[in-house]
Amino acid sequence: MSIETIGIVGAGQMGNGIAHVMALAGYDVRLNDISQDSLDAAMARIAKNMERQVAREAITPEDRDTALGRISTTLQLPEIGATDLIIEAATENEALKKKIFDGLLPHLKPDTILTSNTSSISITRLASGTDRPERFMGFHFMNPVPVMQLVELIRGIATDEATFKACHGVVERLGKTAASAEDFPAFIVNRILMPMINEAVYTLYEGVGSVQSIDTSLKLGANHPMGPLELADFIGLDTCLAIMNVLHDGLADTKYRPCPLLTKYVEAGWLGRKSKRGFYDYRGEVPVPTR
Repeated sequence: MSIETIGIVGAGQMGNGIAHVMALAGYDVRLNDISQDSLDAAMARIAKNMERQVAREAITPEDRDTALGRISTTLQLPEIGATDLIIEAATENEALKKKIFDGLLPHLKPDTILTSNTSSISITRLASGTDRPERFMGFHFMNPVPVMQLVELIRGIATDEATFKACHGVVERLGKTAASAEDFPAFIVNRILMPMINEAVYTLYEGVGSVQSIDTSLKLGANHPMGPLELADFIGLDTCLAIMNVLHDGLADTKYRPCPLLTKYVEAGWLGRKSKRGFYDYRGEVPVPTR
């Protein structure tokens, strides 16, 4: 399977990062979203992030200009159907993802590979609603995509070897490292990471420590680059809660029960950096703990 064109659904934090690295690796990228504002913001962010790479001499100005020229944007989902590989990078919502794949199916080439950047949802279940479960798999990038070196590749029960090898080849061309994960809730990274974040929220909820003391303890006591609550804000508290619910529902183990305080923050719309408030308040010059 020769892959040269990439379709990406969703121009948010993950989608624009995936477009960024794919274009730099020489792929022609078609980036789709339902909002022109989102597409414009994505292109501006990609250009800004590439400019940072130029400043660090990680890429040349010519690399930047050539890569930006490889990315086209569209509001029409059918227009990305003719690509060789499609990566769905929409919100972590199974019904939405299924709707996207349903919209794509009539417009796909016979050999197009479908993938999802989902961080927790069953690949087998998503694949079963398509006409090509053997050419469907999980393609989970880490955030921020241009910086993080890992990509989780998740095979559904029907994914064939040719599809896996084709996607593995894309990861290698990106200069990243692939980790093969089985199709169980949250795969590898989030199966381990999210319960740690959830436990940090419980530690806050139960009054064991403040936001600042919990994050400082993990940064200095466990040598983590970011504290767990700071990291939760970076990921998005709604995403953290969604993944914990997938773990809790899929594995039926009370150790995955989302902390009520995490639910409360999401209900308040305090989702972290993207909403300017989460476990920290980002509306001023310096983030301030909210508890």
